[in-house]
Amino acid sequence: MAKKKKNLVIVESPAKAKTIKKFLGRNYKVEASMGHVRDLPKSKLGIDLEEDFEPNYITIRGKGKTLNKLRKAAKKSDEVFLATDPDREGEAISWHLAYALKLSDENNNRIEFNEITKSAIQNAIKNPRTIDKDLVDAQQARRLLDRIVGYRLSPLLWKKVRKGLSAGRVQTVAVKIICEREEEIRNFDEEEYWSLEIELKNEKGEVLKADLYRIDNKKFNLENKEETDQVIEDIKNEEFEIIKVKKRKRRRNPKSPFTTSTLQQRASNKLNYTAKKTMYLAQQLYEGIDVGSEGTVGLISYIRTDSTRLSNEAKNGAKDYILNKFGDKFLKSSKKKSKKNSNAQDAHEAIRPTDTQRTPEKMKKHLSKDQFKLYDLIWKRFVASQMSPALYESISAQFKAGEKYKFRVSGSRLLFPGHLILTGKEKEDNIDLPVLNEGDKYSLVKTNPEQHFTTPPPRYSEATLVKTLEEEGIGRPSTYAPTLSTIESRDYVEKEGRYFKPTELGETVTELLTEYFPDVTDVEFTADLEKRLDEIEKGNENWKKILRDFYEPFYNRLENARENMERVQIVEETDEVCEKCGSPMVVKYGRYGKFLACSSYPECKNTKPYLIKTGVDCPECEDGEVIERTSKKGRTFYGCSNYPDCNFMSWNKPVKKPCPECGSLMVEKTTKAKGKHYKCTNKECGHTEKAD
Repeated sequence: MAKKKKNLVIVESPAKAKTIKKFLGRNYKVEASMGHVRDLPKSKLGIDLEEDFEPNYITIRGKGKTLNKLRKAAKKSDEVFLATDPDREGEAISWHLAYALKLSDENNNRIEFNEITKSAIQNAIKNPRTIDKDLVDAQQARRLLDRIVGYRLSPLLWKKVRKGLSAGRVQTVAVKIICEREEEIRNFDEEEYWSLEIELKNEKGEVLKADLYRIDNKKFNLENKEETDQVIEDIKNEEFEIIKVKKRKRRRNPKSPFTTSTLQQRASNKLNYTAKKTMYLAQQLYEGIDVGSEGTVGLISYIRTDSTRLSNEAKNGAKDYILNKFGDKFLKSSKKKSKKNSNAQDAHEAIRPTDTQRTPEKMKKHLSKDQFKLYDLIWKRFVASQMSPALYESISAQFKAGEKYKFRVSGSRLLFPGHLILTGKEKEDNIDLPVLNEGDKYSLVKTNPEQHFTTPPPRYSEATLVKTLEEEGIGRPSTYAPTLSTIESRDYVEKEGRYFKPTELGETVTELLTEYFPDVTDVEFTADLEKRLDEIEKGNENWKKILRDFYEPFYNRLENARENMERVQIVEETDEVCEKCGSPMVVKYGRYGKFLACSSYPECKNTKPYLIKTGVDCPECEDGEVIERTSKKGRTFYGCSNYPDCNFMSWNKPVKKPCPECGSLMVEKTTKAKGKHYKCTNKECGHTEKAD
């Protein structure tokens, strides 16, 4: 009797392979490709422009052993299933694997699933399909466009600005958006204006506060103190009569479950996570967590999606939980459909838990602190989306003061919590008002005039930049996190607190690219290009035609820039003085990043490491200073400038102020309970105080 061969399932990552393996019988072998196995070469463009943009794919360096292992496993298998991620990039990886393993395009060997659960995996195995070439072409077009822009513009920037710079189709637009906001802030002229709040009392002695609403029945603008004082003078002896009372019931509907971008935005605002950290944690939750008796299981559905759609199975799971926990009054009753993004790949669902019964409380002991926070956010958002609206009673009243002035008071009270019983009552403008009836009379108790100044638009945070990129149609879910990381690592932008500010380098490069490559930096052009790229996967656009349409005008602008773009010298001065000749030291960029060099070069060739100083003396050695350093994994920490002779280090930023209790080093920390505060590093002391 012939020995039965095993079937081979190929996924991208070992973590995913480990989770899937337990759902399949012993006749299945699960292997990981470790991501892409073929790509364009790094050393050259890798696109034959003379042969209608034919790509020259090669095996990625270091993937030879992986491919040999997969080929041997494929030969020993009856069937090979390609189980890469359910998106354009996943489809392209499967296509490359099929080529490398010499699998026929006609074979039904592509399987996909939106979540890594037993039922989803087994159902996918029963329903294989052929590789979707339209999806592959959509990915190829994006990859080749990005390669053309990056490999043609980056060398230009090296020559005209400095070595090590890069340009990209999405990152260039992102930097321009940040630069334009900075320009708005610089050009902003603040204007003075005043508001007027008054305190009123009725015959029963009940007091309420109202705001100036209309002057001569028109909207108004109190521009200065004199105008405000005139209003106060006019109303000081007036009787205040309620002329209109309006009551209404207001619903607050739950928000849709998360997409990639809304998850990144919410995690940034609520948890202070970067987009990169959010996606790193979400990938772990998707690929599988060991949850004890169940073993390793994927806790959430696929994380790169712009759809808010939910399967009936997911909705029913939420329904059962809500009915058992809260009762039928809290169950969403409307048939209202979720608002759908026109660009959504709607084979996907929203990001949701794979099993509603795996509540955050049950999963907490299996998750890291950061994993738990993100899972809690995703789980509650999903369940709340299937719950009834919160119901408020809103009341507003208008007061007449003489014939000229009207004041208004408004408030609301919660009648039914709906989904807020799960997610928590967010801040509402709740005002405890007395009973208000038309014709009631009030007298003036106090006036509270307040001076204000208009403020410029705020800088972009990660959350607001992701939101803007999505609203403008720039990039897609998988591009947001790497784009933000790239523009910061290339020194095009820097963060002040949580907000992006363009560097001089970022503004210079943006200005040059906008002048010579207006299409590449234009938001509308980039958004239209994204739409055309999306049409490829629907079979409505030819991917090579899009490349042809883009390349000819781009090439002409490139030739013009090579000829006419002036070389720009960016000099970053420092307070450091060269100990050899006394000249100022300037920041320069080399193979390994920033360093300090003497401004008198080539007469003086002195160089020094670039150190980000904290101004705090090392607590463990006599002459060391605490400086900012970066770990091998890219995490910021603080160590002694005398390393390796002194090994002092701290993950938290030291502050100049010593502990008032014991004199030890204090560090800056931020927690949800205490907010930003200073803490003594002496464990026996433990003193904490509010940050300045």
